Amino acid sequence: MHQAVRGMRDVLPADTWRWSHLERKLFQRLIGASYSEIRLPLMEFTELFARGVGESTDIVEKEMYTLSDRDGMSISLRPEGTASCVRALEEHGLLYNKTCRTFYSGPMFRYEKPQKGRYRQFYQMGVEAFGFEGPDIEAELVLLITKYLEEIRLNQYLTLEINTLGSHEDRGRYREALVSYLTPFYGDLDEDSQRRLKTNPLRILDSKIEKVRDIVVDAPKLIEFVGKHAWGLFDRFQELLCNMILSFKLNHRLVRGLDYYTNTVFE
Repeated sequence: MHQAVRGMRDVLPADTWRWSHLERKLFQRLIGASYSEIRLPLMEFTELFARGVGESTDIVEKEMYTLSDRDGMSISLRPEGTASCVRALEEHGLLYNKTCRTFYSGPMFRYEKPQKGRYRQFYQMGVEAFGFEGPDIEAELVLLITKYLEEIRLNQYLTLEINTLGSHEDRGRYREALVSYLTPFYGDLDEDSQRRLKTNPLRILDSKIEKVRDIVVDAPKLIEFVGKHAWGLFDRFQELLCNMILSFKLNHRLVRGLDYYTNTVFE
């Protein structure tokens, strides 16, 4: 008897109408806010993700579905959408001295342990905005997401958490301080955190292992390394959220595992 590949799932007729309903509601809201849809290929050259997402990220190191084509080129199923979106817009000249609001949807692929609610083929709707300076566009995205979640009646179950990572330079200085602090605890870290200490130490901050969480309690705080310019952007972002009467929680442990994240982050 044939079965679906582990980590993949079928969306049966009893559920597809729910998917279509959720997608349609979001698409209508985004199009109304001047975002345009882009459709991206399922496969890209592996180098795109290694360079764009980060060679030391979990995604690139151990979660991508990668193969060599008949010409010997390394190809990967897309694990996320941002790198592909930037590649497409840049390749077709849509980022040159222009602003661009766009969105995409579809399956993404990551080779990780399947569990309840987590699959190796998962579906993502992504929203991207390019060429806009300042925190206004980030506040716009938060507002759009919040209004959408209100429309589909999920907002009552969710809390908005925000943080700032500072600039690339700020993150670099913090990375050095964090590694210096954690190195003496190397033997007490779990195997995954030991590996991340050498490749992506900021991810240790959101470890779910109690012993590791106890160690990072006294670690240097990222906010101590954020520069004046980044703080200005983050203060303005918070001011905009307050003006839109959007409640939020500051979470200075909130980090992102992908290399292209800087300044404001939210979940």
